[in-house]
Amino acid sequence: MERPGVPDPDMSQGEAAYARLLKEIRAGAFQPGDRLREVEVADRLALSRTPVREALRRLEADGIVEHRPRLGAVIRQLSHAELVELYEMRTVLERTAAEMAAKHAATAEIDALRDINSAMAASEPDMAAALNQDFHRGIYHATRNRFLLEAARSLNNALLLLRPTTLDEPERIRIVAGQHEEMLHAMAIGDATAAGEAAEVHLQTSLRHRLKVLRA
Repeated sequence: MERPGVPDPDMSQGEAAYARLLKEIRAGAFQPGDRLREVEVADRLALSRTPVREALRRLEADGIVEHRPRLGAVIRQLSHAELVELYEMRTVLERTAAEMAAKHAATAEIDALRDINSAMAASEPDMAAALNQDFHRGIYHATRNRFLLEAARSLNNALLLLRPTTLDEPERIRIVAGQHEEMLHAMAIGDATAAGEAAEVHLQTSLRHRLKVLRA
């Protein structure tokens, strides 16, 4: 699964504006609830307002941005119900991906995932979040299933609205890295059932942590 939000040299200005704005949102430059004023976004991206306007319309169609009266374009904030629904869908996809990776992943792919997980365990929260995304992206690639990859891409837009990262402290990073290792162990021995169960535990732990943060 390619990195979303990375411009291609053959893109139109509107497509490039969309990709760059996605990248900014993913990096945390814009947060859920933030207004996206055309002039300010155009200045930030060093583009004219026309491609930025096109990008904002596309983000609205994607469900990332919503138009509010008197405010204009605003990055959506997920409700409690939407957050739970999103994690339900993530759990289905992640469990399936882990099961399929246990059947199809090459040893080299599992070794690469272990390297990513080790780097994440030793990193600071801002870097840990990016490495965590790389880890899960690697699992999807290891499934050898293009339809599952496409389903994961479709979910990426909603995942942009999950801010801030749940990897906000060293202890939380340690827990996640440990859960990743359980998934990798099951994949390495080809135990699809255990890999799927480990993935589901991992997602449920993440949901509980995120709901705890929301209540704080």
